[in-house]
Amino acid sequence: MTSADMALPVQDERTMPAVVLRDLDQRPLEHTLTELHTLVEQYGYVIVLCSQATPEPVVRRLYTLRSLLESDRVALFRPALPPLGVAVLARQLRQLASCDLSPGVLASAGRLLTHYVHAGAVLGSVARLDRVPVGLKAHAKSWVPGSQFAVVAHPEPQLVKVAPGATLKGPEFSTWMLVAKGQLQTDWLTGLAKEWTSHGLRETPLPAESARWWGTGRVVEFCSYLADLSVLYQLVASVRQSTCHWCGLDVIGDLCVFCSATPPAHEPAAPRALEQRTPA
Repeated sequence: MTSADMALPVQDERTMPAVVLRDLDQRPLEHTLTELHTLVEQYGYVIVLCSQATPEPVVRRLYTLRSLLESDRVALFRPALPPLGVAVLARQLRQLASCDLSPGVLASAGRLLTHYVHAGAVLGSVARLDRVPVGLKAHAKSWVPGSQFAVVAHPEPQLVKVAPGATLKGPEFSTWMLVAKGQLQTDWLTGLAKEWTSHGLRETPLPAESARWWGTGRVVEFCSYLADLSVLYQLVASVRQSTCHWCGLDVIGDLCVFCSATPPAHEPAAPRALEQRTPA
């Protein structure tokens, strides 16, 4: 992780601890290079998760470090999830890291598990929200004092004005819900957790990148996710594995997260040539 507030507490005794690459854009390049090189030598492979709201100087430094190491053993993964969703996904991968999964499969599991994360927020304003389509009516209502909006950014964009009877489409499987409160107070999520048949509701501090991602600090971010390690492992293990044709790692899906290679396209068989007709 690139921020300490994205490293959620361990889920159980098997969950691997998170490693935080702090202040990458502020420390000397040689210091951060040594740190990442040490991690690669210690663990063999490193998967770095960061949100799409991570400051660009930090992202550029990550790519610079990976290039200088000249190694395919560092995977940079920026899923299309809000910051709290990225933190949840990172903890799921930390849970799976204790299982008998190869590095390529573990990294690929991040792309798979993203589909099972439902991430959203309750916002005090949608005036600067650009992650979810916002209509003119919602923009106008966001200027009314006291207005609140409930938004799901993933897996399917949704937006409703918080009011009695308002709801959002949720997961069709049992989950836990994690809530991170910012500069906004709301009890609406308690009812949503019941509608989504969540096992329970847990709280955590709001990631610093959340305000940038949602366009406002008046936010309560939430995320529904699978917490049971056996369920996570079964999901990953049930997917057919293949070998990356470029770096040789076992992967699931159509992309190797370490070297970014995709399976080579198979050229369609050429039609059988017509018999050449020659004059008698």
